[in-house]
Amino acid sequence: MLHVDLDQFIAAVEVLRRPELAGKPLIVGGRGDPSERAVVSTASYEARAFGVGSGMPLRVAARKVPDAVILPVDNETYIAASEKVMATLREQDGATVQVLGWDEAFVGVNTADPEAYARQLQAAVLERTELRCSVGIGDTLVRAKVATGFGKPAGVFRLTVDNWLEVMGHRPTIELWGVGPKVSRRLAGLGITTVAQLAAADPAGLVGEFGPKMGPWYQQLGRGDGERVVDDAPYVARGHSRETTYQQNLTEPAQIEEALRELVARVLDDVAEEGRPVVGLTLKVRYAPFLTRTYARKIPETSSRESVLEQALSLLGKVESGRPVRLLGFRAEMALPEDSRQGHTPTRSGW
Repeated sequence: MLHVDLDQFIAAVEVLRRPELAGKPLIVGGRGDPSERAVVSTASYEARAFGVGSGMPLRVAARKVPDAVILPVDNETYIAASEKVMATLREQDGATVQVLGWDEAFVGVNTADPEAYARQLQAAVLERTELRCSVGIGDTLVRAKVATGFGKPAGVFRLTVDNWLEVMGHRPTIELWGVGPKVSRRLAGLGITTVAQLAAADPAGLVGEFGPKMGPWYQQLGRGDGERVVDDAPYVARGHSRETTYQQNLTEPAQIEEALRELVARVLDDVAEEGRPVVGLTLKVRYAPFLTRTYARKIPETSSRESVLEQALSLLGKVESGRPVRLLGFRAEMALPEDSRQGHTPTRSGW
């Protein structure tokens, strides 16, 4: 199985529209105005060399690279480019394609020479879309996904059970797909700081920290084990979310409540199109200057807008009194349809 990841996707799409930007530090975020509150969506490799990364406040990125070209986000253009890439992947001989996002997908194929097939994929994507991609090859989805990072930019790399620990064993656990900063810190609290230590850990010892399901799963992740089938079933959203960064901090409880009501209404409009009930809520709060907290709860299955709003407003009791709020986000988790074939592929989420 192969993991295809488009290199600096959004920046690359912008360069296609503006060839004169090739080779220049390019930052895409918000409305393209660093004086406003917004974050970096992506940065070209030239900008990344100065320490600019996704999620960084746009004004901070602008200070790091004063000569950077800063452009507004254009989602419709990126979606169109992504669809063209995914269509190209599906057209390849014997390919089963599982889309992970705008800029990445798993490709399952029976081939005696996966490196040659990977280069064929790269050539097809470049010819059809003028976009370059990196390809990771693995005997599990996890290994293929991690391998891609070693192939960037525009390269091919293979990770299997034979070389997994040789390549990954000495690396920190946060470099694993599915392990974020919080989990990495919790693992470190157990004396587990490297992938090799996690791979050798006693699963029973992880249960106390992460529970009977996630504890053994993290140990399996340390070995690079996991799903071995690329699933091309249509994606089924688990939830919908919206968030807004406010140009002026929200300082009054009434302001925060009004802002949350607006977010909930927008999210529930998205949920209504799915036709599935809500089963969980998450409130995201970014306090000034840049401290983010999330507050979540499960709720009884409901399709009532009034009930969801009531539960959402009750989460405001967790918001720290007196702290200015610069961003609010709201997410509604939905019940999955009975016929949905959801896999167990790990994901990283800002929520």
